Amino acid sequence: ALEPLSVGLAIGVAGALTGYLSHPSFYCSYVECCSSAGQRLNATALKAQLDARLFGQHLAKDVVLKAAIGFSNNPNPKKPLTLSLHGWAGTGKNFLSQILAEHVHPAGLRSKFVHLFLPTLHFPHDDELKLYKDQLQNWIRGNVSACPHSVFIFDEMDKMHPGLIDAIKPFLDYYEQVDGVSYTKAIFIFLSNAGGDLINRAALDFWTSGKHREEIQLKDLEPTLSVGVFNNKNSGLWHSSLIEKNLIDYFIPFLPLEQKHVKMCVRAEMIARGYAVDEEVVQAVVDEMTFFPKEEKIYSDKGCKTVQAKLDIHEDT
Repeated sequence: ALEPLSVGLAIGVAGALTGYLSHPSFYCSYVECCSSAGQRLNATALKAQLDARLFGQHLAKDVVLKAAIGFSNNPNPKKPLTLSLHGWAGTGKNFLSQILAEHVHPAGLRSKFVHLFLPTLHFPHDDELKLYKDQLQNWIRGNVSACPHSVFIFDEMDKMHPGLIDAIKPFLDYYEQVDGVSYTKAIFIFLSNAGGDLINRAALDFWTSGKHREEIQLKDLEPTLSVGVFNNKNSGLWHSSLIEKNLIDYFIPFLPLEQKHVKMCVRAEMIARGYAVDEEVVQAVVDEMTFFPKEEKIYSDKGCKTVQAKLDIHEDT
């Protein structure tokens, strides 16, 4: 028969082991866990990533860095952080949203707490608007209930059915809770090509007047951008209550990229592939891209979007 001391020791060891295995620090080293309430973004690391990986976007880097760090450092935000990123394709909107997501949840887009919505995939049919609104509310409610620090990225907002995004207005508003769930620690990011023409025109005006693009400030673009998106039927935010009620914290313009920025993208891609940087290849890739205006050829009409594909052609050269 087992001695009482032996049984008691065994039970004690088993209890201690169970407690250790279930301790958050151990458990979360093997299973992804939602960020803890006191966890803050690393401002230095985020800035370093933005500086190293995002080119030609001084406005976007500065605004997002300050907004994200300020939000992270606030123990009791009154509403979720809501950002709307605008600009032509290839200017870095997706890239920046991925970098930010990675700093909130290290797995980034692979994280179960980061959610990417694509209108053409998730909301493809015009006649299913009511169903999509219900689904969207349920998805967000369920995910924020599981992780208050959830990140929601809505790509291709310019393809979103008008009125659909207004379904999430209650979650973005200044409410401590909605039906027992608090959304104030979540982050919502909208990505859109809408407003790109307005941004490009402003950038060209600065260039024409002899000013440096780095002199462009948010106040030079944000008011025009928000009004332009609000009145654009193809923006996904046409006459949206999110704009009417000032629930979008920042409208962030992504400037068109110049040749020097495209070269930076090519060099970064070569380094990422483990290649030595060859300036002849860099120039060859840039030479295959198209720039506007037609005469001056200042800005890439696809940003850095086709850099990877162009570089593939030159891999063995």
